[in-house]
Amino acid sequence: MTDLQTYPEIANYAQQTSEPAWFSDLRIKAWQQAKHLHLPSFGKIRYQRWPIQLQQPLEFHQSDTKLLEKLKIEAAKHLIVQFGQTTVKQTGLRSLANKGVIVCDWATALREHEDLVKKYFMQQAIKYDQDLLTAQHVAKLTSGLLIYVPKNTVLTEPITSYFVQDATGKQDFVHHVILIVGENSEVPYMENLTTVGEQSTTASVIVEVIAKDNSHVKFASVDRLGKNTTTYLNRRAHLGKDAKIDWSMGMMNDGDIVGDFDSDLVGAGAHAETKVIAISTGRQVQGIDTRVTNYGQHTIGHILQHGVILSRSTLIFNGIGHIIKGAKGADAQQESRLLMLSPKAKGDANPVLLIDDNDVTAGHAASVGRVNAEQMYYLMSRGLHKKLAERLVIRGFLGPVLAAIPSDWIRDQLKATIEGKLIDGQKDE
Repeated sequence: MTDLQTYPEIANYAQQTSEPAWFSDLRIKAWQQAKHLHLPSFGKIRYQRWPIQLQQPLEFHQSDTKLLEKLKIEAAKHLIVQFGQTTVKQTGLRSLANKGVIVCDWATALREHEDLVKKYFMQQAIKYDQDLLTAQHVAKLTSGLLIYVPKNTVLTEPITSYFVQDATGKQDFVHHVILIVGENSEVPYMENLTTVGEQSTTASVIVEVIAKDNSHVKFASVDRLGKNTTTYLNRRAHLGKDAKIDWSMGMMNDGDIVGDFDSDLVGAGAHAETKVIAISTGRQVQGIDTRVTNYGQHTIGHILQHGVILSRSTLIFNGIGHIIKGAKGADAQQESRLLMLSPKAKGDANPVLLIDDNDVTAGHAASVGRVNAEQMYYLMSRGLHKKLAERLVIRGFLGPVLAAIPSDWIRDQLKATIEGKLIDGQKDE
C-alpha cells in the first residue's frame, strides 16, 4: 500500500484536480510533520485558542461565480480574479507572456511550471515545516498564484489580483502566492483579499517574494477578509544583492487575524521598506508581527506602522529589527503608533531591536494614545459632527504612512478602503 493510498483525502483531491504526484507526496510529508510541530509564538499576541488551525477536509469546491456580480472589482490592465478555488477572470496576461512573464493560477503552475514551483515553493523565503501553521497550510493548500518575471524585465503597469474567499460554505480558504523577480527586473503588484459569504471559516494565506539581485518589487495589498473569518496571513520576502522591496499593506480585515510579515535582507545592499496601516473595529483582534532581518552588509530595513482602534477591538503591533553578526553598515529603523478612539479599545505597540554587530545604525519609536480632544473640539466647533471629525483626525494620523507610499495608485486604493472601513466601524460605537 502506497502513502497516497494511506491518505484517501489527499488521493481523492489529487484525482479530482490532476495534481502531480510529487506535490501530493509533499502534502503527506507536511501532514506527518504537523503532528510534531507547535503553533508559532508572537510577542503579546494571544491567539492560541482561536479557531486558526485548519480543520475542514481537503476537498475541491466549484464556487458560484454569480455571487461576484455585486463585488466591486477595479478595472486593471493586467488582472486575475479568483473566487475560492475557481479562476474567474484573466485580463492582459497574454501581453505579459510575450515578455516572458508568467502569471497563472496554482493548478496551472503545478501542471505547466513544475520546475519553478519545485525550485521556489517553501524553499527560500519560508520552510513548510517551520511550524504547525505552515505545515497545515501545505497539507491543505487549494488555490494560489504564480508570478515569474524574468531578468532584465521592467514592468510599469501593476499586476493586479483579487482573491475572494468563498465563505458561503464551511470550507477553509488556503491560498499561496509565489512572486519571483529576476535580476535587474522591476514589478508592481497589487493584491486584494476579500470575502463573499458569512460562514465561520478559517483562512491560511502565505505569500513568498523572491527578489533576485538588483531587482525592485512594489508589493501593495488591501486586505478585508470577513467578520467571521479567522486568518493566518504570512508574507515573506527573500532579497538578493541590492534588491529592494516596498511593502504597502492595508489591514482592513473585519475578523480576527494574525499577520506575520518578514523580510530577509540576504544580499549586500538589500533594502526593505515596510509600511502597514491597520484599522480594528467591533470586537475583533488584529495582531501584526513585522520583522526585518539584516543578514547582508549595508542592508536597510525600515518599518512604519500606524493603526487605529475603535469600539471594543484590539490591535497589536510588534516591530522587530534584527541585525545579524557580520552585517556591517546595516540600518534598522522602526516606528509603530496606535490611536485609540474608544475607552474600551485595547492597543499595544512593541518595538524590538536585536543588534549582534557593531558599526550599524538602529532606532525605534512607539506610542499608544487617545484621540486629541483639542483637535476634536476645534473641528466640532466648526460645525462638523463627531463621527466626521473623528474620521478627519484619523486621516491626519494615517497621513504620514500614506504619504510615504511611493505610488499614487496604491495610495488611492488604500484611501478608499480606509474610508469605508471607518464608516462601517463607527456604526458599532
